[in-house]
Amino acid sequence: MQESGGKFLKGFILGLLLMALVSAGGFYAYATRGQAKAPGSLTDKKSMDKISYLESLIDLHYLNEADTEKMKEGMYTGLVNGLEDPYSRYYTVEEYGTLNEETQGHYEGIGVVMQQGEDGLVTLARCYEGAPGEKAGLKAGDAIYKVNGEEVLEMDLATVAKKIKDPEVNPVHLTIAREGENDYLELDIVKEEVKVPVVSHEMLENRVGYLAIYEFTDVTFEQYQSAREDLESQGMEKLVIDLRDNPGGLLTSVCDVLNTILPKGLIVYTEDKYGKREEERCDGRSPIDIPLAILVNENSASASEIFAGAVKDHKVGVIVGTVTYGKGVVQTIKDLGDGSALKLTVSNYYTPNGVNINGVGIEPDETVKLDEKLLEKGGFTRQEDNQLQKAVEILSKQE
Repeated sequence: MQESGGKFLKGFILGLLLMALVSAGGFYAYATRGQAKAPGSLTDKKSMDKISYLESLIDLHYLNEADTEKMKEGMYTGLVNGLEDPYSRYYTVEEYGTLNEETQGHYEGIGVVMQQGEDGLVTLARCYEGAPGEKAGLKAGDAIYKVNGEEVLEMDLATVAKKIKDPEVNPVHLTIAREGENDYLELDIVKEEVKVPVVSHEMLENRVGYLAIYEFTDVTFEQYQSAREDLESQGMEKLVIDLRDNPGGLLTSVCDVLNTILPKGLIVYTEDKYGKREEERCDGRSPIDIPLAILVNENSASASEIFAGAVKDHKVGVIVGTVTYGKGVVQTIKDLGDGSALKLTVSNYYTPNGVNINGVGIEPDETVKLDEKLLEKGGFTRQEDNQLQKAVEILSKQE
């Protein structure tokens, strides 16, 4: 959580991913195995004839020019949407590239988070500390007027982002409108490798360490280790880990972090449609030896729930906040070999005590709702954060 308490903007783009990549040859070979197609199959003769007939009707009667590539992408998307599974989806080449950036936690760019308002204006919601954008003088709230001399006021957010990331143009030149300035600002920004900050920390009063994890990506463990070591160097005696509004992420990432907290034993296990069970276990070499509290809310999902569930089942910390989201299923990514990909729900996961929390969530040990006045206010300090203060109060009674 930041001072504002955070915003759950990304939804469950990441979810809980096993990130199993299947080669194009292997995947397509499996998909096309066998000669005859059973009636009712998606690729039986009747279905393929219907697609051909629809295409001919469009060719004959559609008023505007049809983009066949977009129509194909629409078919693939619709095929997966037909599963009516909120976590399974087809990714276009561009979407898959964005997903990889999010799960890897680093990318080549200027290090900003952009948003687009109802008026269509693209503004900067956040500038990562030490990233090229901040170093060049960008600030949160800046509005982007032009990219490399081209006006972008009529473009959507994805298009603006693509123009800024264009690998053929470095540095990127931005024309910025800033409140309080009489004229536009012209900035040249050299793109660099940016590590997305997914962990923040600070020392609170009475040697209570505060460590927030926003997502579980490839860089989370490294940032978590650095943050925890810094808190320990300051004499930390108790620890609060904040998972509020954390949508999840990589299974490997959350297990790496939990391996520094739990005693030896089970972290989580999964079961697929065939009943095959796979376990993730902790080696128990460095179980936490100080009082621990975990903050969760209704937007703590997937990998965050694995974290909270393992801590709760092993009784190594107290869970404070509100009931979590309730996502107890696992997805895998199938690379389709042409730059696109399929994310597919493949298994259920269970806490160490064998609990599947899908659709139910994890009940906190201490239920505390965030003060409604703080929600109305929008931004608030650590001292005003009643959920955090309750966790600190509970820890103060522990030795």
